Amino acid sequence: MRTTSDRPVETGWVPVGRVGAGRAGAEERPVRTWRVFGQLVGAAAVVLVLVALLGLTASRRIAEQESVNDAARRTDLIADAVVQPALLDGLPTGDPAAVAALDAVVRGGVLSDGIIRVKVWDRAGRIVYSDDDRLIGRTFPLDDDETAVLTAPATEAEVSDLGKPENVYERGQGKLLEVYRPVWTPDGTPLLFETYSRYDVVTDRSTALWRGFAGITVTSLLLLVVLMLPVLWTLLDRLRRGQRQREVLLQHAVEASDQERRRIAATLHDGVVQELAASSFVLAGAAERAERSTAPELGEPLREASETVRASIKGLRSLLVDIYPPSLRTAGLGAALTDLVGGLAARGSEVRLDLDADAAVGLAPEQEQLVYRVAHETVRNAVDHARARAVVVRLTRDGGQVVLEVEDDGVGFDVLEVLAAPPEGHFGLRLLGDLATSAGAELAVRSAPGQGCRWRLRVDGGTYE
Repeated sequence: MRTTSDRPVETGWVPVGRVGAGRAGAEERPVRTWRVFGQLVGAAAVVLVLVALLGLTASRRIAEQESVNDAARRTDLIADAVVQPALLDGLPTGDPAAVAALDAVVRGGVLSDGIIRVKVWDRAGRIVYSDDDRLIGRTFPLDDDETAVLTAPATEAEVSDLGKPENVYERGQGKLLEVYRPVWTPDGTPLLFETYSRYDVVTDRSTALWRGFAGITVTSLLLLVVLMLPVLWTLLDRLRRGQRQREVLLQHAVEASDQERRRIAATLHDGVVQELAASSFVLAGAAERAERSTAPELGEPLREASETVRASIKGLRSLLVDIYPPSLRTAGLGAALTDLVGGLAARGSEVRLDLDADAAVGLAPEQEQLVYRVAHETVRNAVDHARARAVVVRLTRDGGQVVLEVEDDGVGFDVLEVLAAPPEGHFGLRLLGDLATSAGAELAVRSAPGQGCRWRLRVDGGTYE
């Protein structure tokens, strides 16, 4: 026998049960604490990563800008306090004494672990001094920014382009930051003072800033998560209690409905049906007496009235079977479905039953009641509302599951729209959907306007060979 896992996948089916507003067919899953906490931890991890990436980028930019500003301020201070007083008028012309005087100051108070190169340029682009004497006297064209600094005094800083010819001796030193500003000899000749600093200063400062930022950020997020856990636990507990209460109320509603059906059926059977039966006998007897009396013309109306009462009793008993079939408890699901179909057929509806003789074997009483309820509700809707000409009820077994299918050729409907917003007074199928979900069964529907409707209920009936 084919198992459930071998079942081919069919499209177009919409699950029914616990449908949310605007989300027809979306099944409400039970709340699981580990899942919610896992989602919270996952969301916190994603936020932490995003904040870390954005913070790293921002902190690096801030640290780089701050380091550049520090280098500019340091160069300004060195230029004003150390270099400017050591400049002599003979430096632009290459006077050895002027060069030696500046070299002594540079080597004694400028060069350090941070600043690795010093250059002094004239307006024509000739290097008049460098701590690397191989550059002294060589000429390289000045950039527009460097020329502008000489014209409009300012301090500028930028990453060194080590590919330029004038930086040939700085290659191999790693990334460098160059800062330049004007200085003046005693006679007022403007010169361009330039320092080269290691970029490691920027990197170190960025790392230090990032560590402090990351520590605060991670600690804040973790503290927020810890503070949220008790609140989340309380909300989850209330939600679980609400779900349990909903299931209890649903079960009570079903039981109350079942008890009310049973009470109405008993009241009708012991009251109205018995009285109508007695009235039928009285009318039949009156008809016979009238026919034998001096007024035989009264016999025919009395006999017709008696037959009308008997027809009403027959219809009422069929209705009692619909309301609460006694055969469901005494003879089982198959007999109850047979009575259901027979009662509708007696009322003029074309309803056919395809019943697998052993399909319901192994079902618990509450499962049989669920199957009958779904069959009754869907068949009644097909006959009363869908204006179906023919209805087919099938009960089969598919591996470990019992499958009920109700198919009609009625007007059909838009499944998603109707399940999302049922017409007023049509909540029976949604109640059955919730009941099926609570019982671990699967209720689904496939329909479209003008194409009839097909309902399918799958109930776990255990292993059957």
